[in-house]
Amino acid sequence: MTEGVKLAQAPIIEAVVDINCDLPPALDLAAIQDRAKQAFRESYPKARRQMTQRPEVRGDAEGPVEVAVRQLVTGLQFSSADERQIVQIRPEGYSFNRLTPYGSLDEYLPDIEWSWGRFRELTRPVQIRGIGLRYINRILLPMDGGEIDLPAYLNVAPLVPDRETLEFVGFLNQSSAVEMETGNHVNITLATQPAEDERLPIIFDIEVSSPSVRSPEEWQDVREAIESLRRLKNRVFERTLTERCLNLFRQP
Repeated sequence: MTEGVKLAQAPIIEAVVDINCDLPPALDLAAIQDRAKQAFRESYPKARRQMTQRPEVRGDAEGPVEVAVRQLVTGLQFSSADERQIVQIRPEGYSFNRLTPYGSLDEYLPDIEWSWGRFRELTRPVQIRGIGLRYINRILLPMDGGEIDLPAYLNVAPLVPDRETLEFVGFLNQSSAVEMETGNHVNITLATQPAEDERLPIIFDIEVSSPSVRSPEEWQDVREAIESLRRLKNRVFERTLTERCLNLFRQP
């Protein structure tokens, strides 16, 4: 089920919650990785490190110059046993990823609160500087003989300027807006993928964010920000797709 409208088969392929933070300058992800494994093992038993290489030049004016490559840990990732749910510790903060099948954000909020608490204990963030949600949907629109009536499915469907001489092959549509009441931001991307079996895949990517500074200790404040962003995301989702399109996902 997707929040807002009731859908039997949600088209969401990935949902992400980002809580971006100012972390202590001395924080060393490599130094906390063993403690992090223990902290998340209960729900996220699979651990991975994200690495990068940094060249370092050694030597002086009188001796030979050596270039050494230093391996740096730039992220810690913890996955559930089925790898459909992921928590990340990033230099910029915390992330929670949920892959398909997706139920409802209400189902995952307890896990987000729990893992955010572990993140706080491990990293001691100074402040929250932004919260974001991102929902990536993949919608398969039925075609008829290779043709498709996009306005029947999308309220913001692009059209070619001359249908007699131009054959539609795809589109990329991006837009950004600010919600005047809350100051929340939204970035919307609609893009086609190559047709498959008389269906046209549409990627519908909704990214909403709140740039306000918050205290890391106030979970209720964080949750209220997430709920506000969810309402904006729902409104964008529902008003972008027509009823005919939504009906594609109402049947199991």
